[in-house]
Amino acid sequence: MLQIEIDSGSGFCFGVTTAIKKAEEELAKGTTLYCLGDIVHNGMECERLKKMGLITINHEEMAQLHNAKVLLRAHGEPPATYSLARRNNIEIIDATCPVVLQLQKRIRNNYELQMAGAQIVIFGKNGHAEVLGLVGQTAGRAIVIEKFDDVTKLDFTRDIFLYSQTTKSLDEFHRIIDYIQQHISPEARFQSFDTICRQVANRMPAIAQFASRHDLILFVCGRKSSNGKVLYGECLRVNAKSHLIEGPEEIDPSWLVGVKTVGICGATSTPKWLMEQCQDAIRQHASQ
Repeated sequence: MLQIEIDSGSGFCFGVTTAIKKAEEELAKGTTLYCLGDIVHNGMECERLKKMGLITINHEEMAQLHNAKVLLRAHGEPPATYSLARRNNIEIIDATCPVVLQLQKRIRNNYELQMAGAQIVIFGKNGHAEVLGLVGQTAGRAIVIEKFDDVTKLDFTRDIFLYSQTTKSLDEFHRIIDYIQQHISPEARFQSFDTICRQVANRMPAIAQFASRHDLILFVCGRKSSNGKVLYGECLRVNAKSHLIEGPEEIDPSWLVGVKTVGICGATSTPKWLMEQCQDAIRQHASQ
């Protein structure tokens, strides 16, 4: 008989859970609530909240709003967003993750202290909501490096202060640190700040162990999720029979041929109910 296990460590992280809870609480009051960007990188969860009344807007649409209520998601926002809210009399429901808020504060303080000539470097994905919020703390002057190879574009004769997007790979971050330490000029200062969220980082070894236990892995995740890409990559590294799916309709019954155990896991943006739907779909395919 086919065995199916849902990874107990998968699902919403603390920051996402808090943001969704705040949205649900506001919507329950019957108020019109806008959310700046997708509340979570998962289309099905966004659709569920849309049905409850949540209206997702972008920055251009927010600029047209006045006397409204806007929720800021866990990823955080640059100072310009708060300034706009004050100008337009917009009430902010701030669901920025505490880990991200602390990181923003550290970068802002560092920038204000080290403005003259120092490079503030963020290891993260260009254009990602969290990274835009971090770069915004430096009036747009921070340098973003997306991958290890990008480290060569830094000026090693000048001071470097290195931070990381909270959901990046810890191993790659340490490779970047090692490279800078080897190439930095003796006259320049280098400081690194490990700002990777441990709820995400600690999941790497756990999800690898989970993926190695099963014949087939279904990684349920929105394709926009940065954290999902990292975790899925780890599943694929230890188990070649790993598939990234957004929902149960993407399950290919042919994957189940000859399989005795299936593991279902996901990103910090994957709702438990969606993984359970995938479990039900597998059972249905297996019984046919």
